[in-house]
Amino acid sequence: MPDEPIVAAEALRKRYGTTQALDGLDLAVPAGTVCGVLGPNGAGKTTAVRILATLADADSGRARVAGHDVARSPDRVRARIGLAGQYAAVDEKLTGRGNLRMFGRLYHLPRREARRRADELLERFGLAEAADRQVAGYSGGMRRRLDLITSLILRPQVLFLDEPTTGLDPRSRGEIWDAIRGLVAEGTTVLLTTQYLDEADRLADDIAVIDHGRVIATGTPDALKASIGDRLDVVLDDPAAAGTAADVLRTLTGAYPALDGGRLSVPLPAGTVRLADVVRELDRAGVTAADAGLRRPTLDEVFLRLTGGTGTAADAAREKETVR
Repeated sequence: MPDEPIVAAEALRKRYGTTQALDGLDLAVPAGTVCGVLGPNGAGKTTAVRILATLADADSGRARVAGHDVARSPDRVRARIGLAGQYAAVDEKLTGRGNLRMFGRLYHLPRREARRRADELLERFGLAEAADRQVAGYSGGMRRRLDLITSLILRPQVLFLDEPTTGLDPRSRGEIWDAIRGLVAEGTTVLLTTQYLDEADRLADDIAVIDHGRVIATGTPDALKASIGDRLDVVLDDPAAAGTAADVLRTLTGAYPALDGGRLSVPLPAGTVRLADVVRELDRAGVTAADAGLRRPTLDEVFLRLTGGTGTAADAAREKETVR
């Protein structure tokens, strides 16, 4: 089927002891896109990736990757995917070139092909000059880049990236982002779990938010932001007028604004109130606004609204279970 998602999960469940890591997770990723998977610690992100990458078995449910069932045809799935985890898995005692050649042989490439592919990837990802240096002397960003390209030895149709930029500085993160964009431009599908919401915002075509083992929201970054509406911010010339201003905003929007010093902020469904009307009504009430504006929510705000804040103690316990 031409429209079949290249990654599809239906009602996946996975329990570790008393911990329900996945609780009916559904996911569909179109080919040639980046799907960002977000969720609090312990939400089930890593467990989902491990099942899709054939590293763990689901207790129930079904999953298909690149047209193959992950439980019934794991070898066919593995031949079509790449995986880079949260921590670099390269051998520090080997050179960068040595690592890639080793991985090529582990993937059963002929010796000559493993060497050719290693040289090609090192050049493409800017590591050719450091190729014959021991990895122990690489920077964190270089190690992560090397780890990423080891997952590309077999030219995967689907690449699973589990928090690939954890702990990297902004420049190194940018280098990884550029590499991901390049892969997608060539047709690779990427499923990316990340704790950095700006990363998902910049890279993902679609986002799936997971909480307590289930997908609770999906959509493009812009669609998810629009789903919780814009926010109206008003900064007052005189903070003493906050009470009057709050009454005006409540009349206009139907919600009572939050107050922080001389700033009032209130959720505003798209298209319900014009900024000019706000300023005019405040003026009629004798309130002078030093500044007023409509602001689109950030992905951070969407995430917090959907998940109710950061992970709980129970979430932390679940994370320890799921990464085993």
